[in-house]
Amino acid sequence: MNELIDIKNKIIGKKSAFISGNFNILHPGHLRQMKFAKDNAEVLVIGINGNHVDGVLLDTSHRLEAVLSTVYVDYAFIINDKIEKTLMSLRPAIVVKGREFEGKHNIEQNIVNNYGGKLLFSSGEARFSSLDLLRHENDDLVSNTISHDYDYISRNKLYKYDLIETVKNINNLKVAVIGDIIVDEYITCEAIGMSREDPTLVVSPLEERLYIGGAGIVAAHASGLGADVSFFSVLGNSEVNDFINEKMNLYNVSTFFLTDDRRPTTLKQRYRSSNKTLLRVNHFKENSIDNDLEKKLIKSILEKIDEGIDLLIFSDFNYGVLTESVVNTVSKYAKKKDVMVVADSQTSSQLGDISRFTNFDLITPTEHEARVALGDKDSGLIVLVEKLHKKTNNKNIFITMAEEGLLIHSKEKDSNNYRTEKLKALNELPKDVAGAGDSMLVASSLSLVFSNDIFISGYIGAIAAACQVGKVGNIPLHSSELIEHIERIL
Repeated sequence: MNELIDIKNKIIGKKSAFISGNFNILHPGHLRQMKFAKDNAEVLVIGINGNHVDGVLLDTSHRLEAVLSTVYVDYAFIINDKIEKTLMSLRPAIVVKGREFEGKHNIEQNIVNNYGGKLLFSSGEARFSSLDLLRHENDDLVSNTISHDYDYISRNKLYKYDLIETVKNINNLKVAVIGDIIVDEYITCEAIGMSREDPTLVVSPLEERLYIGGAGIVAAHASGLGADVSFFSVLGNSEVNDFINEKMNLYNVSTFFLTDDRRPTTLKQRYRSSNKTLLRVNHFKENSIDNDLEKKLIKSILEKIDEGIDLLIFSDFNYGVLTESVVNTVSKYAKKKDVMVVADSQTSSQLGDISRFTNFDLITPTEHEARVALGDKDSGLIVLVEKLHKKTNNKNIFITMAEEGLLIHSKEKDSNNYRTEKLKALNELPKDVAGAGDSMLVASSLSLVFSNDIFISGYIGAIAAACQVGKVGNIPLHSSELIEHIERIL
């Protein structure tokens, strides 16, 4: 009831629309109704029937998160009273129902008439097979797509018990993440065909979903795996900032955000159809934060280190947050305090240099990122990773190679020699490779803090990546997912 009162206070003075239902699966019919409602109002509020209602298949928490991830929805809550009482309390200007209810008795009609509202009907029928498409796009990971690398397990004498204990002990760790925040927008489309006027692909948007990306999902993964997480970043001037704050709060991440009015918050849009990305559109600026923001950011993270943390993660997407001064000052201070320090630096549509992170405990570049940092496109992988180690002097290096798996370069115990190990990709049927590196970075780093064994941490990171690519969109991992797949080791 308090949640409903809070929403009511937020929409005072605005023309509001209201839709209610079970929302077991968010299909195109729901999305059309939401779009219709939002087109006729300033804000859209969704009421989700509680678990006690007939026809409910999923817990309220899952249904609430799915509804709130749609761009049309401003507020959503769980209906715990009769719909009549809910409507009288909320008093939306418009109540929207499906076209199939038109001409029938609707208990909402008398209620909206009493306070001057309107009951509108909108078609929500799906005219094509896109309902199945949406189900397949957003279903949870299919477990049998993950297989284990028993050669790696045998070579490195890994035991199921040790892996499980490592994952379970992540919840005792305190972590700070610093880097660029990104919002990923996935726009699921129906492919209509080719334009008659020019050779252009024509699509019809069906569903739009927002996800936390960049260093934000790194922080969310760490929290989902059980760690106590603080996240430091810089926001731009953008409407998606409210979404970021709401999501980070939902993910139980403590945030320390500064604002740079010279930039937008980075937004990456992916247009997808039939499990494939058709087009990516990025909205961003790459200029570095100014000296004033830089000093404030450094001060806040040093204070957090003084409070006591176990792990510091630099998640660099090269959009200006991790300046040389920020990296050098913070990393040196963390090392003095015996904090484990790890980093990843993305080089895809933007320029980056993983080799600027030196004397760290772990870095996790892709093969492409390693070659860019070294200016080396010809050397074999073993030579490449040895060159990167010589240049950076990092204790451990993971080179990720997409479907080819992972290369681990690490100092052997009780020796000055370095060893290079190969680990295969554990999911050969990925749905969406975005975020694989982020999940590996987090799970491996957290595991390394507890186990101090790079080969245990590498395997747990590989499982995390396998789980992540089995989903569409960057969704925070949970320790139960990792343990579930570790339990399947024979």
